[in-house]
Amino acid sequence: MMSEEGAPARRPKKKLLIASFARLFEAKLRLCKVYEDDVCLCILDSNPLSHGHSLIIPKRHFSSLEATPPEVVGAMCSKVPFISKAVKKATGCDSFNLLVNNGAAAGQVIFHTHIHIIPRKASDCLWASESLRRRKLKLDQEALRLARSIRDRLQFVESFDESKGQGSSLLGS
Repeated sequence: MMSEEGAPARRPKKKLLIASFARLFEAKLRLCKVYEDDVCLCILDSNPLSHGHSLIIPKRHFSSLEATPPEVVGAMCSKVPFISKAVKKATGCDSFNLLVNNGAAAGQVIFHTHIHIIPRKASDCLWASESLRRRKLKLDQEALRLARSIRDRLQFVESFDESKGQGSSLLGS
């Protein structure tokens, strides 16, 4: 890269950091790759919550799940059954969490879409139950308004609309 004066241009610090991160990532990727195809790959997480914690990552960059095309999300999700089965066998776990941190408030720190497969064992205490306290949904006007508001904002792609009726529905159409 050359500057307007003909001297080699200096890369901004941020670009250098990204480039060095990419080189480091590529080196780790070769060592920790679990699976790869033309759309996505699966690697061991570099900061695992449990032994065997894996990430399914699209090869193309998408910063969030909603920015990721449905066909890429589908390709990633289609790998979950066989990768999770292999992870469970390799780690001796009988359960796993499937997790997507989507957005900073949800805990996303790497802004490249990825799905976590987190192997679990009974009493592993990965998540304290009090931090995930659930409340019963009140089937009141507020809940009905929220459901209607979400339905009104759904934007389906044509292929999704055409597939309606090809499977079963808990709620009907």
